[in-house]
Amino acid sequence: MITAKVYDPMIDFIVSGMPPEKIIAFRPPKSAMNRLEALITKKKQEELSKEEVSELDYYLFLEHIFRLAKARARKKLLL
Repeated sequence: MITAKVYDPMIDFIVSGMPPEKIIAFRPPKSAMNRLEALITKKKQEELSKEEVSELDYYLFLEHIFRLAKARARKKLLL
């Protein structure tokens, strides 16, 4: 038995509201990627504040959600 995750409806919503090609093509803006690199560098040096740890964790969660949405969008294109 496959159990649905609590975030599955949100992923379905993302996928249903846009063309699959647009979801697959999405990339965070350069400014966001620069911030992510800075947070990762600070984490390696063990210099993150509590707010920065939270920001990094939140980004990683969103990245996971978008990877799942992209996977569903690819699947939708194959159907």
